Amino acid sequence: MKKLYALGVIGCGFMARSILKGVTGSEFLRPKKVVVSDVTDEALDSVAELDVKCTTNNRYLVENSEYVLLAVKPQNFADVVKSLEGVSPDKVISIMAGVKRSKIKAALGRDVRVARCMPNLPCSIGSGVIGVDMTDFNANQKDIEFISGVLNCLGTVLSVREEKMDAVTGISGSGPAYVFMFIDSLIDAGIKQGLTRNEATILAVQTVMGSAEMVEHSDVPVPELIKRVCSKGGTTIEAVKVLEDKNFRGIVCAAVDACTKRSKELSE
Repeated sequence: MKKLYALGVIGCGFMARSILKGVTGSEFLRPKKVVVSDVTDEALDSVAELDVKCTTNNRYLVENSEYVLLAVKPQNFADVVKSLEGVSPDKVISIMAGVKRSKIKAALGRDVRVARCMPNLPCSIGSGVIGVDMTDFNANQKDIEFISGVLNCLGTVLSVREEKMDAVTGISGSGPAYVFMFIDSLIDAGIKQGLTRNEATILAVQTVMGSAEMVEHSDVPVPELIKRVCSKGGTTIEAVKVLEDKNFRGIVCAAVDACTKRSKELSE
């Protein structure tokens, strides 16, 4: 029997709201084909302007949605399962960090098909990157197109196997924090050299954005791009020497290692 809604979103936190705004704002889905649930009316009020259907009844949402997106905190997943009273969705899209597909199936039913995703903060402005494992849906192109369509509203979608999801977390899931720290450090350094905060912010932000675009659109390997900035006997090479002496690459690698390790621990 045809469902009332194409997409049901359980949870109405920051990332869920970003997804809802993305799918309705891009006209990928009409608002009337989307339903969202949360335990508080206050959270639901935050998406009232989107004209999506709102409910506090998870069972109603699951019974009437073709795809169910789990956007709750991992520690709240058990409460969601309990609220369903034995009702099980057919197709699930999960953005719960550290919760494996096997755990979701064990809780909801072995026949449930699950796409596991790892979005990041820039998804909130449509410029994110999302790692997703859609292995359970490989046999149905329509399902893959729908899930990809939802995620494409948020940014770039990268298909990966679930065993790589911890690494995705270490690079892109948590990566915005590393980039923010780098930008903030450049701003502080600029102020130290006599720039105003506004001047330093513009220079730092545009430099990071422009450099990222060059990497994205150039066929030149990143190490070669570094060499092109470093003229022999010039200014850049002196800065790069300091970064190398301080083991900049090693520090970044150690940070990603720590993040990935913690992601694996949370998924056990």
